[in-house]
Amino acid sequence: MSIYQPTPPSLWSGRDAGTTAYWHQAVTCLDYPEIPSGIPEKKIAIVGYAGDEGVRRNQGRPGTALGPDQIRKMMGPMAYHLPESLRVYDLGNFITVGDQMEETHRQLYATIKNLLSEKVFPLILGGGHDLAFPHGKAAIEHCLDKGEKLGIINLDAHFDLRSKVDGKGHSGSPFFQLAESYPKDFHYLCLGLQRAATPQELFDQAISCKTAWVEIEDFNMSNWHQIVQVIDNFCQQVNKIYLSIDLDGFSSAYAPGVSAPSPWGFSPELAAKVIQWIAGTGKLMTLDIVELNPHVDIDNATARLASRCAEYTLRNIFSH
Repeated sequence: MSIYQPTPPSLWSGRDAGTTAYWHQAVTCLDYPEIPSGIPEKKIAIVGYAGDEGVRRNQGRPGTALGPDQIRKMMGPMAYHLPESLRVYDLGNFITVGDQMEETHRQLYATIKNLLSEKVFPLILGGGHDLAFPHGKAAIEHCLDKGEKLGIINLDAHFDLRSKVDGKGHSGSPFFQLAESYPKDFHYLCLGLQRAATPQELFDQAISCKTAWVEIEDFNMSNWHQIVQVIDNFCQQVNKIYLSIDLDGFSSAYAPGVSAPSPWGFSPELAAKVIQWIAGTGKLMTLDIVELNPHVDIDNATARLASRCAEYTLRNIFSH
């Protein structure tokens, strides 16, 4: 069982202003997970995945179900710099009840697939990284319908190529499930991988599905020239890009509020460079930000980082 829950408009709050100066003024909350028809302007749809089950199955720390609303709270007071003609809709949350994660995935898949077909840019807020399976499935199939090739770029400490457990997916398996479901159409780049968190069998799995990656020791500002060559080579081989930002890839100095924190992660400065470059290709089609766990966050540091990642990505896509 899965529950759909509209976002209360009061969740988006901030300073009052006579013009649209802040995000809370730009967002329209809807009572259903669909964009109104007949609106010609460019559109963004925010969708929340309030689910912990995938994290539990992967032996992580529960709490990510609270992530989407906390990101909204931090995003509301932020300054708004997108074009006036752009429309931003909040379509609410899909909430997993008990262990019925697969039902929530089915609803997420259908919603994202519909948004893409309507030329809406989806911003999916997690929630566990297991949401990358329905998200990636919708994106791959959308591109296949158009005769295009999708590339997936994941900013993450982990491949998330683990096998399913007892035939069920989890927060560590979404890209394995995509590779399994679309072996000829799975094109994947992981940035910030941590070898200490990755057993050899997962490197073998990555090689078998032709994954590209940059390990954390090489993923730093001083190595930007080499990093951008890897990203550029990957992007040139695809038509569209799905970007996934797992907050546990950041150093815990910046992102303490995640299921699997690490002091050895990358910096917001480098993530911003990557985001800016990818957005500049004109190929970025959809985005998710995952693994925020407000239960273990400190002064909303991780929630604020997540909201900045969302705002910065959208600004770089739509302000040009």
